Amino acid sequence: MLLSAIILGLLGSFHCIGMCGPIAFMLPIDRTNKVKQFFQITSYHFGRTLTYSLMGLLFGLLGKSFYFFGFQQQLSIIVGLLMILIVLLPKIARKITIFSKPINKLIFKVKSALGNELKKKGNDTFFTIGFLNGFLPCGLVYMAVFGALTTSNALEGSLYMFLFGLGTIPLMTTVVYIGNFANVSIRQKIQKAIPYVVASIGVLFILRGLGLGIPYISPSELVSTISETAKGCH
Repeated sequence: MLLSAIILGLLGSFHCIGMCGPIAFMLPIDRTNKVKQFFQITSYHFGRTLTYSLMGLLFGLLGKSFYFFGFQQQLSIIVGLLMILIVLLPKIARKITIFSKPINKLIFKVKSALGNELKKKGNDTFFTIGFLNGFLPCGLVYMAVFGALTTSNALEGSLYMFLFGLGTIPLMTTVVYIGNFANVSIRQKIQKAIPYVVASIGVLFILRGLGLGIPYISPSELVSTISETAKGCH
């Protein structure tokens, strides 16, 4: 299932261009020094992936509770169904946005802090921009968080989100170097493909939860492991 995180990051990064692309393009990098430029961009990506990893740590810890009580399979199926429903019924995604309104003030503060950091050129600026960038609301990040929630522990949840962030790096780096490189037609085609990718990953989560004995996709070992964990509690 960790592979799904990289795929979601790679294809989802085309969606991220709309949200994070302008920020990446506005990074105050030193375009006269290639070595310094490399470390500045690396610092930016490190900040983003650290934020995602911390999110994964939190939701992986929550997922561990479901695993401990033997609900991991059911949770995997629910998350998979939710991913598919969000694709089929976009209104659900809007409701999630409405649900997030109570934290809009925090998001406003993050955007304000980002604006201030973009005006600076210090060595720590790029890491801070990346770290704050990771907190901006994004539908694909929400999908990745769902994936982290189905993991069995905090470390695996953190790794899942780290791999998601890693998957976004190639395209986001390209944006930093050469700006808006893809024409509108290509971006539109990829954007149309993203829902199918999300739905496919949703199906994988459902198969994983069913424990059908299919190696790597729906291992039956998950069922026995959860059962043994539950029995060990008595």
